[in-house]
Amino acid sequence: MTALLATLKDRFEANPNRHRGIAWDEVLTRLEANSAAVASIQAMEDSGGEPDLIVDEAGDWLYVDCCPESPPRRSLCYDLAALNARKEHKPAGDAVSTALEMGARLIDERQYSRLQEHGEFDLKTSSWLQTPEAVRSLGGALFGDRRYNRVFVFHNGADSYYASRGFRVFVRI
Repeated sequence: MTALLATLKDRFEANPNRHRGIAWDEVLTRLEANSAAVASIQAMEDSGGEPDLIVDEAGDWLYVDCCPESPPRRSLCYDLAALNARKEHKPAGDAVSTALEMGARLIDERQYSRLQEHGEFDLKTSSWLQTPEAVRSLGGALFGDRRYNRVFVFHNGADSYYASRGFRVFVRI
């Protein structure tokens, strides 16, 4: 855990625009009190997510995948139902289940837009986003990317998967 905390501290100090007005000691206190969140953050780090603290508009403290491109957990369809529906050429898994195994959740449209306020993410890749049931029930799922200096949220069949599409997750601390 010490190595993870050192990495998180370095990233925290290198990106102060993501968490203005918050001191590392405050973050450390919360992390030391929440071993489940630390385990999830470790899973994010181990899978290339480069987690860092983002404060959302409600004031909640979230560790979010902040790697420039979608984390290397890619070539996954959206969820288990989509994976099970594929008849052939099934991917190795799905984004929603993998996130849950990590103890995390996919970021949603609002969180993705908030993340993009702190940098330019997914310039060459895209990331599955938590999809509203009204869209998912019709077979679709949402993903986001940044192109032409704009953030786009679009749709695809939930059973699709691409080498350039991964997913970003968050953990509340």
